[in-house]
Order: sequence, then C-alpha cells, then structure tokens
Amino acid sequence: MPFISLLRRAGAAGVLALGAAFAPAQTPPAAPPVSQFTLDNGLTLIVKPDRRAPTAVHMLWVRVGAMDEVDGTSGVAHLLEHLMFKGTDTLAPGEFSRRVAALGGRENAFTSRDYTGYYQQVPAARLADVMALEADRFAHNRYSDEEFAKELAVVKEERRLRVDDNPRALMAEQQMAATFAAAPYRRPVIGWMGDLDALTADDARAFFQRWYVPANAAVVVAGDVDPQAVLALARKTYGAIAARPVPARKPRPEPAQAGTRRIDVKAPAEQALVSLAFKVPRMDGLEPSPSNDDALALTVLAAVLDGYSGARLDRALTRGPHRVADSVSADNGLFGRGPQIFTLSGVPAAGKTAAEVEAALRAQVAHVAREGVSEAELNRVKTQWVASEIYKRDSVMGQAQELGHLWIQGLPPDTSERLIARLRQISAAQVQAVARTYFGDDQLTAAILVPQPLPPGQPARPAPAGEIR
Repeated sequence: MPFISLLRRAGAAGVLALGAAFAPAQTPPAAPPVSQFTLDNGLTLIVKPDRRAPTAVHMLWVRVGAMDEVDGTSGVAHLLEHLMFKGTDTLAPGEFSRRVAALGGRENAFTSRDYTGYYQQVPAARLADVMALEADRFAHNRYSDEEFAKELAVVKEERRLRVDDNPRALMAEQQMAATFAAAPYRRPVIGWMGDLDALTADDARAFFQRWYVPANAAVVVAGDVDPQAVLALARKTYGAIAARPVPARKPRPEPAQAGTRRIDVKAPAEQALVSLAFKVPRMDGLEPSPSNDDALALTVLAAVLDGYSGARLDRALTRGPHRVADSVSADNGLFGRGPQIFTLSGVPAAGKTAAEVEAALRAQVAHVAREGVSEAELNRVKTQWVASEIYKRDSVMGQAQELGHLWIQGLPPDTSERLIARLRQISAAQVQAVARTYFGDDQLTAAILVPQPLPPGQPARPAPAGEIR
C-alpha cells in the first residue's frame, strides 16, 4: 500500500495535478461537458462522459481526512478506509474486492489530510453493479472486533515500514509537526504509533457514523456513460441512504509564527536532506483577492524554480563546477482545506554540507526577489502547463480524480479551465513580489536529515509522499 501523491509533486505540482494550465497565446480545446447533481439526501453526483473506450471510473469521495481527527485518535481516518473493505450487513470481509474483480474491474482507496476516496474502474456495462456495491458499504460498513484488530496490526506494520524505517519520510513527518502548532495538518495521516496502540473498534465506528453521511460525500463517474442514466442509478443506490446533517467543523487557525523553527532528525541514511518549509497563503476560491493572487504567483514561482528540465534550481545547484546538490526541488501548496507551505529541498553533493545547500536554495529565491524572472521563463512554464492540460484528458481515471479533488476544495468542475485564464494573468512582477514577501526567517521551518550509520545490509529507502493507502 504505497504512499501516492495526486495533488502535489515537485515544481508545478499543485496545478499539474488539478490539470491547471495556461499559455501565452493559446487555450486548450474545450473539455467535454460535466454534469453535476445533488440528490435529495445531499449527496453530490458529478458525471463526465468520455466515450473513447467502453470503460467507466466510479469514485466515492468523502470530505474527511486526517485533519478532521482529534488528538488521541490520529490515524483513524486511514484505518477506517482499510476497514471499509471488511464487510457490510450482506458482504463478508474481502468479498467487496472479489466481486469487483469478478466484474472485470480494479479498485482501491486512498486517504490524505483532506479527504478519503474509493474507486473502481470497470467495463461501462457493469457500472450499476459497482454503484450498488459502493453505496452498500457507504451506508452499512460492518466489521467484528477481531477484524478490526487484524487491520490495525496491518496499519501499524505499514507505519513501521513506510515511516519509522524510512529516514526521509520520518523527517517529513517531524517537519510537519514542527511547522504547525495548532493546525491539524501537524498530525500524520497514518497516525502516531501511540495513538494507533490506543485505538479501538468503537473509535473507528464513531468516526464512520459521524462523517460518512451523504451530504459530506460526492460520487464522480467518468467514462462511456450518459449523465441522466448515471443519475437514475445514483438515485436508486445512493439516494436510498437516509439524510443526516454534516457535523460542524470548528476552525483551528494556526497562530502567527515568531521566528525560525529548526529540527534535526537523526536516522540511518546514506545522504543528508535539507527541507525548508515556508508558510504561504492558500487559494480558497477562484475570485481575485490578494491571497488568491499570491497563491497563484507562488505556484508560478515554484514552476520557474523547478518546473522543467534545466529550471533554475537544477541549473544553479546540481550542475557545473560549483554544484552543491545531487537533487533539488520546489513545491507550492496551492489548494488545501488547511494552511499551505512552499517547500524547497535538496540533497547535498559529496563534500557539501546541509548549510551550504540551504544557503544556495534561499539564494535562488533571493535572486528572484532582486532581479525578477524573464518573460521567456514564464512562457516556457505556460507552454508546458497547457500541454499538460491536454494530455491529462487521455486518462479517464485522471479526469475523475481531478473532479473529486476540486469538489473536496469546494470548487466547481470547470475550475481547471478558469484557472488557465487566472494563471495567464500572473505577471513577472507578481512573481517577484511573492519572492520578496514569503521567504523570511519568521515563515521558515527548516528540517535537516542527519545521516547515521546504516545497519549492515540495509539500503536506504526513498521517501514516500502525499496520500496513503
């Protein structure tokens, strides 16, 4: 069950994963129309036809993730995702997956800080079958205390493998905990081991009862389908689930940071790693505003630094006689239900120190703050992003994922197209302005992986990131 990242990767991540793109002189061809409905019980249905192949992707998105947990129960959202495969009133443990396989389909699920998702890809003619299966477990998930104990043991072993025994993942977890004092993003998706030790079956059942309600969920269907036919199926399956109110969410704002935070994480590793996290504004809608405009400009800055081969960080830090790093990256959190960060990271080259890499990373941002960026750089980024907007439509799964991600953030299905116009308007001056504004010491949480000797015969593992399954 590897960690996967659907929203962010290095560089232009936040936008690329949403399919956002823009170009100086052209716009991508219009995407197929998307239909959105609300059932009587509050559940949202989003349908995007794509008739190039006789297949359909069905996804259930629940607007609940690690950020909705309370202290002492971290990891329960992810554990519940596992438990959703353990049966219903009418299905035995594991039977859900066996039935999907018998339909000729594939299925899985994922959990992040912001959401939990479940998907099946099947021949379009079997869509009704998987909708009935998913609606059943959404309404009637059941498991014994014995099944809970077995799955809890699986998750704890997953944590040991993916985090505790993975130096870079362990450092990333510690950095998030240091970056946020109050915001719930400080908790890891997989949970703290002490909390997992104390979780009970009733904790998971209470979390399910509280958050798995129709008005807190969306069904996304993409592929060789007719929207009205899918709506009829949704009313027959999901529409039979009783309406319940979505619990109120209390705001948990992050207090202002008053100075640089630094952590060293000692772990068995072959190389050091430097990660610099700066608090930045998130985009909370499509309307123009100072914070939304800055969030977009920061995304452009990330792409200028690390959005294409030979971008600034790669060219300045990993090449030539003055190279200080083996690898570098930049990433901006554009969207999210919680506060966002802009991350610069680098692996020191042989003979170079973490301090040298940190100084070199910050120097590149400082150079943008002083000198700005060129129109050629902006145009290069724009051309690549518009290409990604076109290429992403080759994947029915990618289209469904995009629609689900947008719904989680409270954004309409046409957000990608509207972002193209917004991003086209970002100027070199705006990119220079955010480089001057958001990279001071008082916004920084720096984490350094300090290598310790590897146990005999143990290779270093790469760090997973993003969603967890």
